[in-house]
This record gives sequence, C-alpha cells and structure tokens, in this order.
Amino acid sequence: MKSQLEESLRTRMRSLHAMPTIPSILTSVLQALDMPPDQLEIEKVTEMISHDKSIAAQCLRMANSALFMRQSAIETIRGAVVALGARRLRDILWSSFLMQMAPKNNWPLNARAFWEHSFGCALVSQQFARKLSLPDPERVYLCALLHDIGELVNATLLPEPFRATANLAVSRNIPLFDAEAETLGFTHCDTGKLLAEYWNLPPSTQAVIEYHHTPEKSPAADAVVAIVNLSDYLCRLRGMGYGYDELLEIQFSRLPGWELLHQAVPQLDQFDIARFTLELDGDADEIQRLVAATFAS
Repeated sequence: MKSQLEESLRTRMRSLHAMPTIPSILTSVLQALDMPPDQLEIEKVTEMISHDKSIAAQCLRMANSALFMRQSAIETIRGAVVALGARRLRDILWSSFLMQMAPKNNWPLNARAFWEHSFGCALVSQQFARKLSLPDPERVYLCALLHDIGELVNATLLPEPFRATANLAVSRNIPLFDAEAETLGFTHCDTGKLLAEYWNLPPSTQAVIEYHHTPEKSPAADAVVAIVNLSDYLCRLRGMGYGYDELLEIQFSRLPGWELLHQAVPQLDQFDIARFTLELDGDADEIQRLVAATFAS
C-alpha cells in the first residue's frame, strides 16, 4: 500500500468515532490476567467479568463447550474462570469484544459466517501449533482470531466501496482479498495492520494481520504467519469461509505458507496434513454451534 494512501487511512481511522477503541473493561481484565499465577485474584477477575453480561455468557458457553472436553456442567462465572484459566479467558475477552464490533447496518458479508471463520481459524491455528510443539499456542490462537480485523475496518471506513467489493467477490467466486486489491487498491491486511497499530497490539500480532495472505512477503521466517495462512485456507476449504463459495484449487506443499513454515519448523516433514484436515470436521460443527448461540443471545 502506497505511503500516501496509508497515511490517509490512518488519519481517517483516528478521527472516525465509529472506529472503536479497546473498552476499559477489556483492558482492566487483561491487566488482571497478566499477573503472575500466584498473584492472580480469581474473585476480582470474576467480579469484573460478571459486570458484562455478554462476556459472562461467552465464558460460560466456552467453559461448557465440547471443544474443551468439559466432563461436568459449569454453572457459575467463578467456575468458568477457574476452568478456563487466564490464557483462555484472554481469548474469550477478545472474541466477545470483536463480535460486538461488527457494523450493524453496513456489513455486506454474512456476519455469522465471518465469525465462524475467525473463531475456526483461531482454533485450527492453535491446534496446528500444538501438534508442531511450538511454544505459546495461545498466542497463535489470538493472532488467528484477529487476522481479519481489517475487514471490519473497511466496512466501517468505506461502507459502500467495501459493499461493492464484497458483491464482486461473491459474483465471481473469488477470494475477498483479491476483490479488495482489484477495487480498493489495498486489502484488509493493510487496514488490519493500521488498526493493530492503533490498538498498540504486539508487533508479532501486527505481522500476522499484515502478511496472513502473503506470507512470502513476511520479513522473517515466522511460523505463526505461516500457520495462520494455512489455517485460513483449511477453514475456507472445509466450509468455514465468508458465507459464499470460493473457487479454490490449492496444493498445500506448494503454498508459500507451507514453504515458510518448513523454514521455521524443520520437523514439518513428519506432519500428517491429511489426517489433520480430517479432524476439523467435528470441530466445525461445534464452532458453528458456539457462534450461533452467541448471535442468539
């Protein structure tokens, strides 16, 4: 993206009241969760979460989800806080905030499908990282959850051009990324990076948002960028895309993301990608149930 256009979008984002800042409750709870484990105040965290009905409900849904193999029902916020743990709570807080952020009137995509894709990509990326024994798979989850936030920016800053872009993608069955580049001259990767800067997200998260469709342009052999890129493809191929059919014909071993991941993780040769993709089917059903329950509430 040209520097003049980038600066124009950055200025517009900062001045537009519709572009949300991170709410104080999210900041407060995240700060409480960043305390060392032996100093974490469970009661304080529980009280803060209980003040936001949307976040509290999401915590209970996630704590009882089959995705986390819970054996017995959890009925209290405190029980959910204890069961989920600090790292999973961070993910849920971000999920709740993002799902409230989507434009209500100018959203040209299928909102539920969008969140199924974001949530699905986060779970697949985390599982991918765990199977490759990468450190901090929870960070991978959050990066993947946030990877498409630029689409929310485009819908907020440029509602009509973005609607035309989405219509073009649907009519031609092409990736939204390609339609954006053709009609806007930039993509959600560019505007997502600007929002990540605006929110002061870590540089590693910004890199994933910026390069998840173009991992070959990543300045370093970043395994997380590669994993989110591949997980994005996997979700779209397994019916967790943006609510329309894309014409995707890919061979994973030839994808730039696969090559980048191979540079970062030499043991990739031992990874059974075919078996991994088959395991996604059951997860897809549960992801769709969770997103549907969230929208119903």
